[in-house]
Amino acid sequence: MRDEIDKFKSANMQPFGVNPASVDSHRGYVDKMQFNFPLLSDPERTIATAYQALKDDGRGIQRTVYVIGRDGTVHFAQRGAPPVDDIVRAR
Repeated sequence: MRDEIDKFKSANMQPFGVNPASVDSHRGYVDKMQFNFPLLSDPERTIATAYQALKDDGRGIQRTVYVIGRDGTVHFAQRGAPPVDDIVRAR
């Protein structure tokens, strides 16, 4: 996402990441990875559970991409790292 942020902006989309690490640990990680999108903290894995992004062990996170419309409708859902063009087309 970081390297193709302009595609999201052109499509009027706001990408963000969700990670179980603490907000404090995110600060360094965001700087190190030069993220240009928000990274949300989900230490209780509430979001990961709701969006079925937990691995079989119930603790690890499986990268999962969702496109959710302003009305709350899910337009796209896929595990892994789908091409950005596929994600943007789903809006």
